[in-house]
Amino acid sequence: MKAPSPIDPNEPLARSPQWRDWRRQMRNRVHDEETLGRYVRLTDDERAALAATKGVFRWNITPYYAALMDPDDPDCPIRRQMTPRMDEVAPDIVGVVDPLEEVAHSPVKNLIHNYPDRVAFCVTAECAIYCRYCLRKRMVGDADFMMRKAELREGIDYIAAHPEIRDVLLTGGDPLTHNDAHLDWLLGALRAIPHVEVLRLGTRLPVTLPYRITPELCAVLEKHHPVWVNTHFNHPKELTEDAAEAVDRLLRAGVPVGNQTVLLRGINDDAATMKALCEGLVRMRVRPYYLYQAQLIGGTAHFRTAIETGMAIMEALQGRTTGFALPKYVLDTPFGKVPMTRSYVLGRAGDHVVMRTPRGRLWAEPNPVPPGDAPAVTLPAIALPEGIATIPTGARAFAPEAAPEGR
Repeated sequence: MKAPSPIDPNEPLARSPQWRDWRRQMRNRVHDEETLGRYVRLTDDERAALAATKGVFRWNITPYYAALMDPDDPDCPIRRQMTPRMDEVAPDIVGVVDPLEEVAHSPVKNLIHNYPDRVAFCVTAECAIYCRYCLRKRMVGDADFMMRKAELREGIDYIAAHPEIRDVLLTGGDPLTHNDAHLDWLLGALRAIPHVEVLRLGTRLPVTLPYRITPELCAVLEKHHPVWVNTHFNHPKELTEDAAEAVDRLLRAGVPVGNQTVLLRGINDDAATMKALCEGLVRMRVRPYYLYQAQLIGGTAHFRTAIETGMAIMEALQGRTTGFALPKYVLDTPFGKVPMTRSYVLGRAGDHVVMRTPRGRLWAEPNPVPPGDAPAVTLPAIALPEGIATIPTGARAFAPEAAPEGR
């Protein structure tokens, strides 16, 4: 078999049919120092991190997304999401492998049943890119979490046996890395379950590989309505013409598109950037859905903000942009998503933020204020309630030498 020809980062993005071939983009993903060096001028820190994170955190970038990186600015918001840094291998006193206890909520492989009426079904462990702050670093790209057809059937059978499940989110990994025929089978099998009302796809491919959103894919999705898509833009620089074309194809196929942004320190943690992102999304007819507080994933401390920072951003946006351009700022916990408003957030107890979850449980989120940050919102100082649910630090905290191989 002839080896695939490498992609030249200087290919014209808009005019080259080869560049716009999503399968070729997947075959030619950037995952070695030499190829990455064709897109950016690597810093000493980045070179050291490429070696230091080997066997700890994977990395992979589509040529399309790599071409959006500023070759000369290591603080480029695209580049920071993609290229390893030595910050990732520093000891992380609160970072853990599975902060949402998804494995504990999985009755069958890769199917997370944490809400009574809906499930998240991780139908693959493959993604087009590997984000440095990924919630599922423990599984993305790991062959042990790939799904055979028999394992997918087990998940489908579980859903069919639980009539309370009305909403199924296909996630991963990224479900759109499957081919059209496989997606057609999977969506058809789920649509055949009478009590499943809504099918959702959680995918970042409109952002990182928009050429995947082909007319053929849209025809498959249109067969199985109602199908919704939530994607994941983090910065205005990602709002390209190619991404807008991909979104437009989905919308014309009757697929509503929402967006989930992760609040990332030094990337989008200011009101001006968030406003530009949300208003740009609305111009593309994408509804800003959630703004997530960054999770306590090992090796991601440099991405996390104080919760007060996110609250201050939301206060700054309120009344200063279109109402439906405002996402809901939330923290995901093992007890469900908690809106980060004063109705739920009770106060700060040292390095923890204490909140009431929608299920009535109190949760203490480890959330030290990063050095040098001065959030514009001040939470009441309170005592940490005795016996409150939280993520234990110390023994379970992340240390690079203790990380699972390749996760």
